[in-house]
Amino acid sequence: MRRRRGPPLDSPRERSPRERRSPDVRFGAGIVAGASDNDPTTVATLAVIGSTTTYELGWLTLLIIPMLSVVQAVAAQIGAITKKGLEDCVRRAYGRAWAIVALTVLLIVNLLTLAADLEGGGAAMQLLTRIDYRWWVAPLGAVSVLMLVFGSYRAIERVLRYVALLFLTYVGAAFLAHPDWSAVFRGSFIPHFDLRPETVSGALALLGTALTAYAYVWETIEVSEEKPPLRRLGLVQVDAALGIVVAGLTFWFILVATGATLGTHHRHVQTAEQAAQALAPVAGTYASLVFGIGLLGSTLVAVPVIAATSAYVAAAMFGWRRSLDAKFSRARSFYLTLCACTLIAVLIGMAGVAPIKLLFFSGIAGGVATPLTMMLMLLVGRNERIMGDRRIAGWLAAAGWSVTLIVTSATVIYLAQTLTGHGG
Repeated sequence: MRRRRGPPLDSPRERSPRERRSPDVRFGAGIVAGASDNDPTTVATLAVIGSTTTYELGWLTLLIIPMLSVVQAVAAQIGAITKKGLEDCVRRAYGRAWAIVALTVLLIVNLLTLAADLEGGGAAMQLLTRIDYRWWVAPLGAVSVLMLVFGSYRAIERVLRYVALLFLTYVGAAFLAHPDWSAVFRGSFIPHFDLRPETVSGALALLGTALTAYAYVWETIEVSEEKPPLRRLGLVQVDAALGIVVAGLTFWFILVATGATLGTHHRHVQTAEQAAQALAPVAGTYASLVFGIGLLGSTLVAVPVIAATSAYVAAAMFGWRRSLDAKFSRARSFYLTLCACTLIAVLIGMAGVAPIKLLFFSGIAGGVATPLTMMLMLLVGRNERIMGDRRIAGWLAAAGWSVTLIVTSATVIYLAQTLTGHGG
């Protein structure tokens, strides 16, 4: 066995209670990150795509599974080897300037996504109570903050692992809608892409919401705090990929169900109530109720993760103590940042932009911004000074760069259409 040419990054000075417990890996961090990707932004984006392009982007929806698996596997290895989050690694490898760029890009996308997801939760409550969604945005933000500041994150995490099961209703809906399966399989296994504005924006929004930076940044944070023994690195990466497979298949069934119920009838999704009709084949008159519960559940999965990720990367940048296991008095700056991000998101969410529109737009914003953070993560993963002799494998790096190229290409086409006035 070769000696490492350079040690990986040093561990934090003060270890959290979680870090002081058993050094064995706890299976499930990847499932949480994958489950959180089923947030309202993703559900709304898939509903819009299904209603506007039917099954045309089914192949891209399935391609998301290996793409996400690659990205999360890279993130898991970085977290396991360095015992640091991605922001720490970028700062130490490439300096403060690049760390600030990464932080800025991540916070902008996170704030938009956080606002959109809070609006999505508000739209869910409107479906359940018939009270305008704007009345629910602030309470949902407050509940998320209180869960993180005063609750036990370990207890919350146990719930988060299983909330994604709510989306299994889409599996039944996809079959009971009796789609044209030949059209479904053509769209899913024969790649086809045209340059219609709705196809380009849909593809970019799908890539942006599925490959959004907070999911893989959160993966590095979770794995780094777990501090798994290196002999279990393969298990950590399998954990990361497993959550993605579950999430990715759910994406596909959402697309099929929406395409069969709305897309084939040319009914474009503009409200949460319209999106809920995709569940009518399985839920009947209770479609809005089931969709509302699922959308609310996905909000409670995603919002704490996005808010916590934002606070973690800011704290890493400025050297503040950061841990969801710490009391407020011992990580004041970390928790105040978490509260500030949520407050800004609440204000954006209450600005009056229609929930489905904001949810879809935040996916596009994520697609535009994601290539930068993804490139920095891949550079960190191959950096010998940071990773020692446990850099990510060449084939994994090549796969990661291929993912980055796909997202970048969609971004360039979308921006070109927008700037030339062909974006619709």
